[in-house]
Amino acid sequence: MADLEKKNVQAEGVSENGEMSEELQKKLKELDKESNTAEYKGICAKVIAVICICFSLFQIYTGFFGALDAMIQRCVHLSFGICLVYLLCPTKKAWVKEGRFHPIDVALAVLAMIPPIYILVNYQQLILRAGTVTPTDTVIGVLGIVMIIEAARRIVGLPIVIVVCCFLAYGFFGPYLPGPLAHRGLTIKQMVGHLFFTTEGVFGIPMGVSSTFIFLFILFGAYLEKTGLGKFFIDIANAIAGWASGGPAKVAVISSALQGTISGSSVANVVGSGSFTIPMMKKLGYHKNFAGAVEAAASTGGQLMPPIMGAAAFLMAEFVGIPYMEVVKAAIVPAILYFIGVFLGVHFEAKKNNLQGTPRSELPPWGKILKEEGHLAIPLIAIIGLLASGYTPMKAALAGIFISIASAMLRANTRMSIADIIDGLIKGARGALGVLIACSSAGMIIGIVTKTGVGLKLASALVDIAAGNFILLLFCTMITSLILGMGVPTTANYVITSTIAAPALISLGVPILAAHMFVFYFGIIADITPPVALAAFAGSAISGGDPLKTGVNASKLGIAAFIIPYVFVLSPEILGINATLFSVTETTVTALIGMVGVSGAMIGQLYCKANILERLLLLAGGLCLIDPTILTDIIGVVVLGGVFAMQYFRSKKSK
Repeated sequence: MADLEKKNVQAEGVSENGEMSEELQKKLKELDKESNTAEYKGICAKVIAVICICFSLFQIYTGFFGALDAMIQRCVHLSFGICLVYLLCPTKKAWVKEGRFHPIDVALAVLAMIPPIYILVNYQQLILRAGTVTPTDTVIGVLGIVMIIEAARRIVGLPIVIVVCCFLAYGFFGPYLPGPLAHRGLTIKQMVGHLFFTTEGVFGIPMGVSSTFIFLFILFGAYLEKTGLGKFFIDIANAIAGWASGGPAKVAVISSALQGTISGSSVANVVGSGSFTIPMMKKLGYHKNFAGAVEAAASTGGQLMPPIMGAAAFLMAEFVGIPYMEVVKAAIVPAILYFIGVFLGVHFEAKKNNLQGTPRSELPPWGKILKEEGHLAIPLIAIIGLLASGYTPMKAALAGIFISIASAMLRANTRMSIADIIDGLIKGARGALGVLIACSSAGMIIGIVTKTGVGLKLASALVDIAAGNFILLLFCTMITSLILGMGVPTTANYVITSTIAAPALISLGVPILAAHMFVFYFGIIADITPPVALAAFAGSAISGGDPLKTGVNASKLGIAAFIIPYVFVLSPEILGINATLFSVTETTVTALIGMVGVSGAMIGQLYCKANILERLLLLAGGLCLIDPTILTDIIGVVVLGGVFAMQYFRSKKSK
């Protein structure tokens, strides 16, 4: 039987030690376009390495000595990034295998650098004639916008290109639109001047955050990965839960939650830890559709996990106007609720199918893990302390980079060589490209919104559609965020929804942080929401399951993420807004109990297998407990207690 399982796993592209076949790697690269960059050999590889190293060193230098003027910092950042995108996302991949750059890619890389360099060279003149756009400026600006859109198509994907083009078209054709969406329209000169030669468009807040905080945190993550922290997470998760009922699935949940601290991509998380955890789950007896779903749901939640969340969290701090540490504090309780929801779903599925864990004798002991690998967690602990002490995210990330290198030196088996340190600079630069281009694309969307006022119009339209009904408005906002999140990176998705949907919530009295967190959550969980569920597709590619069924199972496991945003809008105390220790504790405890009911309803198991009536009662009772009012809490406790009693006596009678 064990041999058969091993053959099945290997037949689906993953060996026992987690190595993936070329076919599987190809599938995953199609899903994770941001990580799908070319690997050159020979002189081309050296050219790429030099550009990446210079890029990373520039970011470290400005992080240490202070960022340059906003426009200069962002132009240099874009120049490096867009050049690398055209070289690393080639026109024809056949040339990569031959170790050569395609002439078209080289030409485009040089051409793409001209617009930001033009701003750098003519910076003083552009300031002196602010608002005046010359014919040369217009040509350069159009070129810059077109090159960014093509770069977005190459490294981020077609959905973001479609969204950006729709907004640009709206800017042009405003006078011809019916009703409240109509506006005076923008000429090419007006559009270019606003989008490319001010800090309201391409070089707006998203690019500003990318060129400071985000890049350094991605570089920090690259060094954490280089130290072997991912293996430490899997080992420690095995020690915590590997022996329990359904152990490997619980290991997947814990390790993916921890892995989220060093990766801001759902698909990258699935690929990173799923190649180990999914075969383990299948070997234990989990169905392939469920095994892929566990990893997809857990990996998607990694972007919600403090202290280092997805790149959009840094944008949230800027948009809301609060320190990043306040965003981290607000995200703690919701993230815990999310992962407990996934953990409960895994536990109930294991109980339902009587799936046992790994014998303790086969698991690494706590003491040995901490002794050999515990020092790798020092950078994470340090960065939490630095952020809590009031350091800016940029300074904290910069310190984290140096601490991660120093801590790896504490033991011979994790010590980095000079080559490893240089490789970290290269990987960090490559890892930042997708976010960089998404931020520049999102800047164009913000520019059109601010120039035309369409954000307020769409927010008003959402309120009108909901007819003033608050819950219906939340539902419409959720659907909008999920649709926009289908194939659009979280960064760009958050920018769009925060400028269109969040104002509608704020207009009805929702605290600004709660409104932004609401759209942030639904933008992220679009990665597990069918029909376009990239994380679920990646999980199914590894497990050999059906992508749609994997997505449905992942949505069931991640049900907490569909409910929690409603909780913190109805009860902002859970985010620490106007909260006391008692109110936070009460809301958290009742929500946790509610998650037991909701997870039990989704899986069909509590004390024993649940029938249809019991599942409906579990769902109703769970939702009542999640709603933060005394009356609903009492009803929820009574209903869940009643179902548990029914199951207990039925189980006792059957025995």
